[in-house]
Amino acid sequence: AHASRSRRIQAALDRAAAKAAKGRDVAEVPGNVDVIPMGFVTNMAEYMVAADVLVSKAGPGTIAEAAAVGLPIMVTSHLPGQEAGNVDIVLDGGFGDYCEDPETIALELACWLQDSQLLDVMSRKAQTVGHPHAAEEIAQDIGDSTHEVMEKNKKK
Repeated sequence: AHASRSRRIQAALDRAAAKAAKGRDVAEVPGNVDVIPMGFVTNMAEYMVAADVLVSKAGPGTIAEAAAVGLPIMVTSHLPGQEAGNVDIVLDGGFGDYCEDPETIALELACWLQDSQLLDVMSRKAQTVGHPHAAEEIAQDIGDSTHEVMEKNKKK
């Protein structure tokens, strides 16, 4: 079992459902959305910066990169065990949701994309979770530790 979606996302979905009950279904609103499926690319960061939403499985690198650039995420699947906790990072962080059903994913994304305030909040929440310089900091820490050990070994 995973954490539940954020209250803000749930409230946006509830508002959309209330509108649908009154005949103004978000799924019926014509949109201007480009869905661009990508295979392997080497410049994913450029695509993430340009995107409004990321739809992806719960890969840790993908989630970390998206959070670092403030990109809301719809997680659609995860590998059992090793990626399950990543779903909770997105849900607990309030910068995305988890859903496996394509039709429900489409409806929820339609709701997100019609609520710029929600997307802004999700983006800010992603940025608070993200650590854009983490790889550099880890490499620096490893280098510093290695240097310290080498200096200690010279003194022996």
